[in-house]
Amino acid sequence: MRRDVSNPMPIIAEDVSQSACGIVIVGFQCTYHLVAMVKIVTAPLLSERLDEVRRRIDAGALRCNRAPNEITLVAVSKTHPAEIIREAIAASVTDLGENRVQEAESKIPEVGRHAARWHLIGHLQSNKARRAVELFDVIHSLDSVALAQRLDRMCVELSRPELPVMIQVDLGREATKSGVDQAEVLQIVEALKQCEHLRLTGLMTLPPYFDDTEQVRPFFRKLRELRDELSSRGAFGDLHGELSMGMTHDYEIAIAEGATIVRVGTAIFGERKKV
Repeated sequence: MRRDVSNPMPIIAEDVSQSACGIVIVGFQCTYHLVAMVKIVTAPLLSERLDEVRRRIDAGALRCNRAPNEITLVAVSKTHPAEIIREAIAASVTDLGENRVQEAESKIPEVGRHAARWHLIGHLQSNKARRAVELFDVIHSLDSVALAQRLDRMCVELSRPELPVMIQVDLGREATKSGVDQAEVLQIVEALKQCEHLRLTGLMTLPPYFDDTEQVRPFFRKLRELRDELSSRGAFGDLHGELSMGMTHDYEIAIAEGATIVRVGTAIFGERKKV
């Protein structure tokens, strides 16, 4: 241990401090990489989450003696960026749901208009009808005669021969949700008979949220009963009529009550970003 004549403190103290600092830095880096590795290992991939949803759909169908291929999975991609949606398509997602025309206007062209079958599942304002006809393959949220007539006119202007639509039925009567009252459904069904380019394919509902998913069952059952009544009157032509109902927290109950389309977002893509 040598000393500096002008400094009585050993020079080695500085060396020790630097070495200790180096040990702390190396230790922090090792810990950081270890945490990162754990996150990579434990966080399920989108494809794994998708496989789990499909497994539960298949199991739910078999429990009620239904064929799994009777049920279409619509992956709800609202607020998720194009790169994540491409990942879902690469994992064999064929149907994607968006809530807002405004968001879809930029996203769908970026992903590809024909890269998937695009469903509009959110409320449609009349002034967005033209863009909806251009962007979407199916509209789940028809809720008025006026909107039906406007969509039909847009199909004429855009030379679209047919647009499949579903009537959104408001069974929960919540102020924050759209849809037509059950008593007014027949009025829209009759109006659609005069719309050359719209084809009624089924019904959709968005019931109240319950922590206990069993509480949502009566809403799904009521929609099925309404569909069956309309089907007996020939409202869906030669088809029995789709039932678009059930989301991440309750789609297994919906399947048990006859859902033919389930709209699942969080269970596939994770929590949404607020927009």
